Amino acid sequence: MKQKVKIGVVHGRLQPLHNDHMKYFLAGFERAEFMYVGITNPDPNLTSVDKADANRAKLMSNPCTYYERIEMLERSLVEAGANRDKFRIVPFPINFPDLLKHYTPEHATYFMTIYDPWGDRKQELMESVGLKVEVLWKRSEAEKGINATVIRDKIAKGEDWEHLVPPATAAVIREFGIDERIRGIFEGRG
Repeated sequence: MKQKVKIGVVHGRLQPLHNDHMKYFLAGFERAEFMYVGITNPDPNLTSVDKADANRAKLMSNPCTYYERIEMLERSLVEAGANRDKFRIVPFPINFPDLLKHYTPEHATYFMTIYDPWGDRKQELMESVGLKVEVLWKRSEAEKGINATVIRDKIAKGEDWEHLVPPATAAVIREFGIDERIRGIFEGRG
């Protein structure tokens, strides 16, 4: 096993947070003494279309607010056994890489996983501003596993979805009415 780095950074859009996000985050936590967990697309002003994944900026792809994603993430990490004193949740405007150093330490190790052209693009964006990137694993799109788009579609259609997310995330989705919001967007009411 590699030696732990002092400070690490992991990130995700978390629309919503799902079990495969957690596998990635917890793998990153194993590699760092302290972790910053970045939430991408933190608000509409820090979201933009990228040719590597044009759907990332659409309303249906971003039904959860930054605050709601903080709640999902913090509750789910603690539920999984992460020490609350060993991580911080921050905005992570990946579409504007020059801003990343304003939200996360420049000298950190930026952990990521790659499954598709968007993963390659994120690595390129972070390295373009001099950030140290460590790819935890690179796999094909077929090996990706859980996809938040599928979860949102299942919620919208009233299908079973809760087994795809941590229990704490499912609770936040119900508590904040995110499930109803997703159905409303899907039906053209949102």
